[in-house]
Amino acid sequence: MRNSSRGAVDPFIVMDVMEAARQAEDAGRHIIHMEVGQPGTPAPVLARESLVAAMRDDPLGYTVALGLPRLRRRIARLYGDWYNVDLDPARVVVTPGSSGGFILAFTALFDAGDRIALGAPGYPSYRQIMKSLSLKPVEVQTRAEARFQLEPSDLEGIDCQGMMVASPANPTGTMLNKDALGALVDVAQDKGAAFLSDEIYHGIEYDHKAVTALEVSDDVCVINSFSKYFSMTGWRVGWLVMPEANVRQVERLAQNMFICAPHAAQVAALAAMDAGDELESNMAVYRENRRLMIEGLPRAGFDRIAPPDGAFYVYADIAHLTKDSRAFARAILDEAGVAVTPGLDFDPVRGGGTLRFSYARSTEDIIEGLDRLSRFMREQGHID
Repeated sequence: MRNSSRGAVDPFIVMDVMEAARQAEDAGRHIIHMEVGQPGTPAPVLARESLVAAMRDDPLGYTVALGLPRLRRRIARLYGDWYNVDLDPARVVVTPGSSGGFILAFTALFDAGDRIALGAPGYPSYRQIMKSLSLKPVEVQTRAEARFQLEPSDLEGIDCQGMMVASPANPTGTMLNKDALGALVDVAQDKGAAFLSDEIYHGIEYDHKAVTALEVSDDVCVINSFSKYFSMTGWRVGWLVMPEANVRQVERLAQNMFICAPHAAQVAALAAMDAGDELESNMAVYRENRRLMIEGLPRAGFDRIAPPDGAFYVYADIAHLTKDSRAFARAILDEAGVAVTPGLDFDPVRGGGTLRFSYARSTEDIIEGLDRLSRFMREQGHID
């Protein structure tokens, strides 16, 4: 049976690293996971208890395609609580994770052959999902001086029908302030291009609150998820906020593509939104881990880094050490027992000289991981 050309996408390298780490663990090794953007904490207790109660009394069958009305109302309320934005719940679409949200948004807003501008480095699945939908990602090499975020000047002369940004970003953790985000929305709207804002790391911020694109314009598409701040990666539930005129289009697609997001996950997600104390205790761990990474990575020889504004990643320039980040990451796994992600996942052009370190796991793991990285770099002759 033949393969389609649309399915000929690149692998998601971090998943390959995860598999190599799993094989090492199956062989009896203890691996420190700094590769995957996944909280080390489970879903909040309140979420799990809510689902247990629902399972006793509710068959948990299909929901309507747009999601449980109670969950959509609660998500809309979050925008008032976090950003002082008055959001109509009718504009909220519950999705099977942010990945399902990307598929719905890309399919609803673009035709085959349309071009979508996005910054590099960036989340690799953007471009792979676009390619699988016969769209054309236009990757723009962003500047380190702009903390690897798109700038209006990057988009001069670029023909595109869409623009995608992420703030906080993966892999860098950098954020756009309201003026910078607004300037990009203006550029997109001047071009007649749809503007998509990936906000799945909102809630995981350090010195400043992240800005939602909905503070700038109603004519945007916002993608979010319960995976990161709400610590529900494997539950596969997220959401879109769409302009009112686009909701029915998304609804028809959701009906046919997914029927609905998992009912059980929606029940848990609704309860998770009221687990503020537990979620903030998770944030205390991220803050401590961030401090340890910012202090410990330079001591371990990874001294070309910038402090992240949000998320739980540090993106390191290692071009002075190697041009093959994939081989370098493999050596770290094999010799130090630390799984890290090569930058080629995020930037095919410059990623051979970068690594991403995740600090989403326990503080004990971060301390041990930094110690192992220091030993590895010393044995390699990169530090004294």
